[in-house]
Amino acid sequence: MVQGVPLFQMSGISKRYGGVRALDGVDLTVEAGRIHAVLGENGAGKSSLIKCMSGVVQPDSGTMALDGRPIRFPDPAAANAAGIVCIFQELSLVPDLSVADNVIIADPPRRFGLIDRRRQRQLAEEALARAGASDVHPMALVRDLPLSRRQLVEIAKALARRPRLLILDEATSALTARDVTTVLQVLKDLRASGMALVYISHRMGEIAELADDCSVFRNGRHVASFEAGTRSDAEIIEMMIGREYSHAYPPKPPPVPDDRAPVLEVRRLGWAPRLSDISFDLRPGEVLGLGGLDGQGQRELLLALFGVLRGTTGDVLVEGKPVTLSGPSEAKSTRQGIALIPEDRKTEGLMLPMSVGANLTFASLDRISKGGFIDRTAESAAIAAMVKLLAIKTASPDLPVGALSGGNQQKVVIAKWLMRQPRIVLLNDPTRGIDVGTKQEIYRLLRRLADEGAAVLLYSTDYAELIGCCDRVLVLYDGRVVRELRGAAITEEALVRGALNIDVATTQEEAAA
Repeated sequence: MVQGVPLFQMSGISKRYGGVRALDGVDLTVEAGRIHAVLGENGAGKSSLIKCMSGVVQPDSGTMALDGRPIRFPDPAAANAAGIVCIFQELSLVPDLSVADNVIIADPPRRFGLIDRRRQRQLAEEALARAGASDVHPMALVRDLPLSRRQLVEIAKALARRPRLLILDEATSALTARDVTTVLQVLKDLRASGMALVYISHRMGEIAELADDCSVFRNGRHVASFEAGTRSDAEIIEMMIGREYSHAYPPKPPPVPDDRAPVLEVRRLGWAPRLSDISFDLRPGEVLGLGGLDGQGQRELLLALFGVLRGTTGDVLVEGKPVTLSGPSEAKSTRQGIALIPEDRKTEGLMLPMSVGANLTFASLDRISKGGFIDRTAESAAIAAMVKLLAIKTASPDLPVGALSGGNQQKVVIAKWLMRQPRIVLLNDPTRGIDVGTKQEIYRLLRRLADEGAAVLLYSTDYAELIGCCDRVLVLYDGRVVRELRGAAITEEALVRGALNIDVATTQEEAAA
């Protein structure tokens, strides 16, 4: 590090993908021992920026400098060798390898020409401890870990490379609240050690807690850079979206009457050992939330209702008729009309190499086919209608969906299922890793679906979303519904108390006394 010279600088960086200008003459300065937050909507250019920084793509014009010396990275390996390591939002782990194999995959220790397994495990344990994941066993297979633990393994993998500049793209989006607290402390410790960090997140609370400097990008251009704490959240959001910031959540209509016939009835649903004795009704026009700490059975409940799980017990009724959800094909059929927006759009919701159009129509081929052949006219009309309805930003529906921003990819996942005109919409944390503006669009869409008669079941790890979007909230604890909240009773305090099962424990203690 050269005294008085920034660790890393970008000047006039531009990048095009076909006819789309992803970056337009942007600048960025990153100092050692500071956390620099990069803010912007999906599609603002953040992903292209960090791909240029980490050698994934080459800028078309502009210069980069490390310690004041011009530098250009032909590939990620060159960037890593220079001390620049990136943790992308899309995990890069190999599911069938162990945690240790993944963490030390770049340069495993060798002995007599073979990988030194003992030393590899030791290095992996050290990296996991630095990432706040010492409870993850280094010999566990990655595929057996929940998403939140895989995210921590990804962070450990980056730290094992001993970076000088660490870039994090939505690194906490898949983490539980407890893991987020751990990771934020890890990042503070890394800053104190002199490391430079570039931090991309749509969680303004994390930015306020971590960042020393902030840069805002919009439509591929650098809008402003400033010291953290000198601009309000409202000012930052207005810079991000280019318009005055309005209230995030659409107004709620009057409560759906309890005497209105439910479209979905769940009676004593179980799936040992993750779900037990779950019962509830869901009515047309209602947005019903699922709360509680992550991993309390919410994901399994959604999968059970979509026919993914085998061996469930209890009864499920759709429009008053008992149904046997033998698989997703039965759940999505016209008879049942159930759609599931999955947790991980990259691996569960999209086929990334295929086109936007193919992804949009994949779940509805039976509706746009005649005599076993796809009706291309109907297909094109359906694609155009969905692109317009959800304002999907794409130069062409023929582009690979993997080329879109995260927010637009999520819109494709949602549009794919809306094309089937479902009666029951199940959503698993649909705004994870999505910018403020796109979140607002999704909130309005959920309320519009409900207003048009759909029944919506929404799981979110964000308490503010449950409060702002839902008419009722079921709080799950240890695979059971421990509390139901309605209307004004849906508060952060009530959600937290229910998530921790505090009232139940207190009642049990009083009864024992």
